[in-house]
Amino acid sequence: MTDFPEQWEFHPEHFWLRGRHAEQVVRFDETVGLWNVYGFPEAVEIFTDPKCFSSDTTRLVQVEVEDNPFSDGNLMQMDPPAHSAQRRLVNSAFSLKTVAALEDRVERLAHELLDAVEGDELELVADLAYPLPVIVIAELLGVPASDRDLFKGWVDKMLEGTGQISLVDRQEEQGREFQEQIDHIRPLYEYLHAHTVERRRKPREDLLSQLVLAEIDGVRLNDAQIVNFANILLFAGHLTSTMLLGNTVLCLDTVPGLRDLVREDRDRLVPAIEESLRFFSPFALAYRATTEEVQIGGQTIGKDQMVRVWIAAANRDARQFVAPDTFDLSRNSGAHMAFGRGVHFCVGAPLARLEGQVTLNVLLDRFPKLTIAEDQVPTFSRSAEICGVDRLPLRVR
Repeated sequence: MTDFPEQWEFHPEHFWLRGRHAEQVVRFDETVGLWNVYGFPEAVEIFTDPKCFSSDTTRLVQVEVEDNPFSDGNLMQMDPPAHSAQRRLVNSAFSLKTVAALEDRVERLAHELLDAVEGDELELVADLAYPLPVIVIAELLGVPASDRDLFKGWVDKMLEGTGQISLVDRQEEQGREFQEQIDHIRPLYEYLHAHTVERRRKPREDLLSQLVLAEIDGVRLNDAQIVNFANILLFAGHLTSTMLLGNTVLCLDTVPGLRDLVREDRDRLVPAIEESLRFFSPFALAYRATTEEVQIGGQTIGKDQMVRVWIAAANRDARQFVAPDTFDLSRNSGAHMAFGRGVHFCVGAPLARLEGQVTLNVLLDRFPKLTIAEDQVPTFSRSAEICGVDRLPLRVR
């Protein structure tokens, strides 16, 4: 087992990071009125059956929110066939070819950001892991990368609050939290909407313009759908890459001998990234709503119940992975579900993997003695939904 230092403070619900496992893979939590799912095969069953497990969970959360601009065309809350049709339009603009063409830019940007670091210390998240994916996505969309501090402010607002859904006793409080979050990030919608309107008037060579022009069977995305996809890309896309980079560097330093092994044999870098995604999955959970009574994990879950799927815990399921609490480069880590499964598999996964591989190669090339600063402690996300570092101080020389 790979032990993390006791002084590192993880979110209290992320028990798997301490090598512990759920006694029941499917369990009802009476305190919040939700079903928790911790098992890998159970999670796969849920994610690959959108008919019984709907992504539209909003109907079960009885809160009133005024003028929510983020609901129309939100892929994360949609089910087939509407999801499938919109996803095809998005995929036509966000292709593997588009991602592959970014490799040189990612490498140059990694060097530029590291050139700006002074002294013997690097704060990985602030100096590299956050700005790099934000700049890449901003440039891809065609919005000014210089606005990344604005994006960070909006994303930070999205992550404020409890980060948990409850169907018991706190509907009024939860409604206030949702309303406050929407009000805080409304400027993001307005910002992206203004750029979308401009692309309709004058298209450019960028992803927003491709989304405006994308058409399948005579159907095009409307402004709200484009804005909400761009919002998801900025939010989930950059967070995934930021956490992937931070968590992998954390594992390279923490797992005995791993950093030197990967530095000397770069063919091991991709397996290290994939094992990091399994071992320390960036997005810890996802929600689904049952549309009928179902049997799963030996439990009967009724219709219109909320299910909370703990992706990061499922990636430590001993039924799927031998010695799941051991970081092992020889395992088939590609079987993990850090990017989800089924129709909602992360559209940004190829970009996150590309950014991880290119950036980590640059880090290993430039800093042979890269280690976590002994006199400082990494800090981790305070949201239950995010599993990863938000501050990682490193010594680079």
